[in-house]
Amino acid sequence: MKKTKLTTKILIALILGIIVGFMLDGHPNIATTFIRPFGTLFLNLIKMIIVPLVFSSLIVGTSSVGDVKSLGRIGGKTIAYYLFTTAFAVTIGLILGALIVPGAGLDIPVNVDQAVQESPTLIETLLDIVPSNPLKGLVDGNMLQIIVFAIFLGIGATSIPENLGKPFINFFNSLAEVMYKVTAFVMKFAPIGVFGLIAPVVAENGPSVLLPLIKVIIAVYLGCILHAILVYSSLLKVLANFSPLKFFKGVASPAVTAFSTSSSSGTLPVTMKTAKENLGVSDKIASFVLPLGATINMDGTALYQGVCALFIAQVYGIELTLAQMATIILTATLGSIGTAGVPGAGMIMLTIVLQSVGLPLDGIALIAGIDRILDMMRTSINVVGDLSAAVVVAKTENELVEVSEKTSA
Repeated sequence: MKKTKLTTKILIALILGIIVGFMLDGHPNIATTFIRPFGTLFLNLIKMIIVPLVFSSLIVGTSSVGDVKSLGRIGGKTIAYYLFTTAFAVTIGLILGALIVPGAGLDIPVNVDQAVQESPTLIETLLDIVPSNPLKGLVDGNMLQIIVFAIFLGIGATSIPENLGKPFINFFNSLAEVMYKVTAFVMKFAPIGVFGLIAPVVAENGPSVLLPLIKVIIAVYLGCILHAILVYSSLLKVLANFSPLKFFKGVASPAVTAFSTSSSSGTLPVTMKTAKENLGVSDKIASFVLPLGATINMDGTALYQGVCALFIAQVYGIELTLAQMATIILTATLGSIGTAGVPGAGMIMLTIVLQSVGLPLDGIALIAGIDRILDMMRTSINVVGDLSAAVVVAKTENELVEVSEKTSA
């Protein structure tokens, strides 16, 4: 007998939480006293794993690029492309969140201990990402400082002799694997946690809390489509003189595979085959750019985080400042390096983004039930982004060959 998928369990828990919330409408104290503690426990478990998970994953992800000198131009171009498009993606997400305003009409009060503290200015935010005391950043859970410190450590470990750097990398590789396993354990508790979070919210606020979720789905799907049309098409045409129409026709198979499986890594064999046979990317470029993309390129996920962060801020009546917007962009962009291979990566990464600007983590319960629907589209755009990078890098390295329409069909 087939086991029920975690996403299905979370969806069932969301529905049960909504039903129980309706039943307790008018009696929110019962939900708050007896049900909310399960949600609070789930959030505490997520908070527990965030710092070691992100720190170890980022060091491994950065160091996996290999020897910086030997990679040279190809590595630099690839990483720059991925970070550039990811920053654009989360910006589009924030813009759509501001235009569509999915959280409009809801007004969930923020607990005193959840309230967003006064935000620093944009310049202070940019200066603060480089920690003067990295250990303090780790203890305080300052995500941007943790991300930057981990990236420096990863680069440094690949820049020293292998006999010195390898033990360091191996340690954090082991820690990362341990954290992936711990994360898997925590995510098994997600259905109970989501139930414990959503039931009190519905009991306190009624059915109006559910209607904006449709707007969230529309915003994420529209954002992914716009990102592909505006960003990928422009970069392909300008940097590679490659027809966007030919590109999107050629990548249809991996895009659909990613949409149905919600797995960039699982789609990798199809992605590699498509890059070489349909797009004319050399084996040398495809073998480096695409596996790296499956690891660090998270355009769709970053866009989703932008939409959801703004949605949650709107729901709780919190006005985000320009500095906080910049923090979301930086956190989502740099943090994308450490998200691959983590079960429930989208939800974990969203938690990190929310924490970076002090937004209530309870808000993840509002989107957890529709996460699978959002995950399908964001994974598809992640894979399409990987392939666009392969074409651009291959063109700049003279590793792109012309493929006829018949051959690519």
